[in-house]
Parts: sequence; C-alpha cells; structure tokens
Amino acid sequence: MVMKINVLITGATGYVGRRLKQLLIRKDNINIRLMIRDRNKLDPFIHAKEAQGEIQIIEADTFNPESLVNALQNIEVAFYLIHSMGDKNSDFAVKDRKSAENFRDACINSGVKRIIYLGGLGEKKSASKHLLSRIETGEILSACKDKIQTIWFRAGIIIGSGSASFEIVRHIIHKLPIMITPKWVNTITQPIAIDDVLAYLESAITADIEGNVIVDIGTYPMNFKQMMQETAKVMELDRFIIPVPVLTPTLSSYWLILFTPVSLKIASALIEGLKSETILLNDHAQRYFPAIKPMPFNEAVKLAIDEMENRQVISRWCDSSGDKSCELTDFDSPAVVGESAGAVLRDVRKFSIGKVSTDKLFESICSLGGDNGWFAFDFLWEIRGIIDKLSGGVGLNRGKRSTKKLRIGDAVDFWKVADIIYGKRLLLAAQMKLPGKAWLEFHINSERSILVQTAHFYPRGLIGRIYWYSMLPFHNIIFQMLGRKIVEHAVLMVS
Repeated sequence: MVMKINVLITGATGYVGRRLKQLLIRKDNINIRLMIRDRNKLDPFIHAKEAQGEIQIIEADTFNPESLVNALQNIEVAFYLIHSMGDKNSDFAVKDRKSAENFRDACINSGVKRIIYLGGLGEKKSASKHLLSRIETGEILSACKDKIQTIWFRAGIIIGSGSASFEIVRHIIHKLPIMITPKWVNTITQPIAIDDVLAYLESAITADIEGNVIVDIGTYPMNFKQMMQETAKVMELDRFIIPVPVLTPTLSSYWLILFTPVSLKIASALIEGLKSETILLNDHAQRYFPAIKPMPFNEAVKLAIDEMENRQVISRWCDSSGDKSCELTDFDSPAVVGESAGAVLRDVRKFSIGKVSTDKLFESICSLGGDNGWFAFDFLWEIRGIIDKLSGGVGLNRGKRSTKKLRIGDAVDFWKVADIIYGKRLLLAAQMKLPGKAWLEFHINSERSILVQTAHFYPRGLIGRIYWYSMLPFHNIIFQMLGRKIVEHAVLMVS
C-alpha cells in the first residue's frame, strides 16, 4: 500500500497555484488540501473532487492565525504561494512579512515538516520593493531552521500562457512592428517555463534534502530585448527594436499599459523589477534536482502559444488575489446589489429568447469579451478601454482565459466574474475606473422565455450620479444592442 503525503497548497487560485493543484491532483501518492479565503473562486471541477473525497478545501487566512490551525492539521508539506502586488505607497511589505510569520509559526505548531516557497531571483542591494518583499518573505519562512525545513525556490520571469510577463511580450510583439523601447530591455534575467517551475515544486515534496536550501531556477541568461526577438521568431513576425535612454519608469509603465493587458500598478511593479539583473546565484537546482532540465526559451514560448491557441489555459496572471484588479471585494458580492437596492441605479432590459435553449443562450452570454468582442459597437468598447488604461485602470485588452467557459474570479476584459449559476445567471463586477461601483447582470427566466439584462451602478456622491445620467444615451444604444446580439448569437450557434 502506497503511503500518501498530506500536502497543503496556499495561493490555490493564483497563477502558479491553480496549475500546481491541477498537476498534483493526479498523483496517487499525495493527499491535497487547498487553503483558500473564498472557496467560491475554485473551479466546479475542484468542488466535484471535494464531493468525491479526492481533495480537501479549507477556508483560512494567514492574517487569522486561528483559522490556520484547522488548515494545517496533519499536514506534512506546505506550499507557500502567497505574495502581494501593492502600489508604492501601500503597506504590502508589512503585510507580506506578517503573513509569512503567521504561516511559519502555525506550521511549526502543527508539526509540518517542510515549507516549499516560490520567490523571485535577485539580490537585496539592487532589488525592487516588490522583489525585496519576496526575498524578505523567504528569509522569514527560513528563519527557524532548527524547527522546520524550508525549500526556497527563486525564479525570474515565468514563461507560460497567461503569465503576466509572457502576455506583455506577446502583446508587444503582436501589435508593434517597430518598437521604441526603454533601456531596461537590456537588463539580464534568466526566464523559466511554467512547466519547469511546476516540475521543481512537485519534486521538492519528496526530495531527499537536509536542512534549509535556496534553489535558483531558470534557463540560460538573456535580456528582455532578446526575449522579444526570440518570441517574434516563434510567432514568425519581423520586428525592429530600437532602445532609447529617455523613457522613464513612469513613461515605460504607460507605454506597457497601452499595448498589453496588465494594469498600471502591475506594469509599474514589473518595470521596477526590470531595473536590476535577476540571475542564478547558485547551482542548487542541478545539484538537488539533476533530473530536471529546463527547456530553452523558444520551446517555452512555443508551448505557451500552443496552449493559448488550443484554449487550454489553466490559469492567468489575473487569477492572483494579490492585486486589487484581480481580487473580488465585498462590493463584488451579489448580495450587495440586493442590499443596496435603495442606492443602486439600474438599467433593466428584457429580451425575448424564443425557442433558444437556456444552455445555448448561457453559452452565448459566457462568450462575451476577449477575442469574441461584445457583438456590437466594439469600437466604443475599445475607446472606453483606452480611457480606462490611461486613467490607471485595467483596460479592455486584459481579455479572458477561455472563449466560452467562465468561473468565479475570471477576468472578462475590464469586468470580473462575481457570481455564476450555470444556465441561469452571470454577474460581472466592473473593474474599470468609475466614480462608483458597477455590475452587469444577465439572468435567464426560462419560465417566461426572456433574458433580463441589468446594469447596476452604486454612485459615489454627486459626481457618480452625473456620470450615470450622462452615460444613459450610450447605454440606450450599447446595452439594447448587446442583449439582442446575445440572443441572435445563440440562435446562430444552434443553426
């Protein structure tokens, strides 16, 4: 009989965490427990696995030490995949330190044998604020080596479908035949494929290693310019790159948000991180994990593009709960819409669905956004996206993970899936810059054969109300056409 190892995964809704749990759930020698703040953000597939007794889900928070007791009970190996992406003026570093301390102490008290942490490459003397916070997190998790072992992996830019770094490179290459680039494109790093990252993390569960160890992982050194050139070759595109010294980090961030899906905050953090080299400082990957041979950069790009083209993207950078543009807040809760009935302004429209099945109609609703666009007046949606990007929002070109399937927490351009009842209801929470809070709700009333489309808006003061009423003429055009096109698209899907 195979002895199973009890493994806890934190950050299970993040980019790496989602993929890691999908990988480990297929392993016969591992019992998986997911620690998550909101179980509703997990896939229906995971909930089905829980019902079958194949996985455990525990709601807990590293800022609530008492909740960690239940999450860590009988756990032998714990993955710490939590980090923040706060802005320069936030206290994200303080929160990161407190989170790591709470988790480490709870692991010690619960008898956990090994913590596995994924941080970033770099040295403290030249690290950006966000990278420095990740280094400090690793130091905190490793601080009690006489009480618990920590295997600390350090990776540079991760290449994979849906990763922030790769989406930046891909969008730039796809959209710009000639690029005037800032000097940070010459900064050296050592990228690594997401599949190789997962291979290291999985191997660390049972690796025969004594004591704490820092393991730097990555492929051969290259700069951002070389990565763009290699990506262009894989995409079979001719691109000309002209580095100039005049683009400041702030201008560079705005340059990125205009042509890539990331928000201003994430772009700023990435640019800050690219000012210093992130290279391997030890050979521990080869020493302790000799069977893993990181794939070359071009192979990682080919794999990422193939995954995107075949719509098999398991996770994206915006799955992470570390950034507000990726997180569902209390105001995104569908309950708030009802509880605030007296204060929420609404635009309600009803559309006859005829003989179209609810399944096809719901599939049509879920296909909105991303590459499919919004079925009508796409240029107006694009203008709104550009305005949002320039004002510091997430913008329209964030896209979506899948063209047809959605789950709670998924990004849909500048919306976020706040609630979903398959075949019946979809609630999107707005994440564009607004003088208030907004939702777009689709509800299928099968008994009356109608689609009810409602735009909810919770205005912030007088400015919010002025905004709402000034937008009504556009709503009359865009939202009326949107509902009609959803039904028409469902009819076409049937035929």
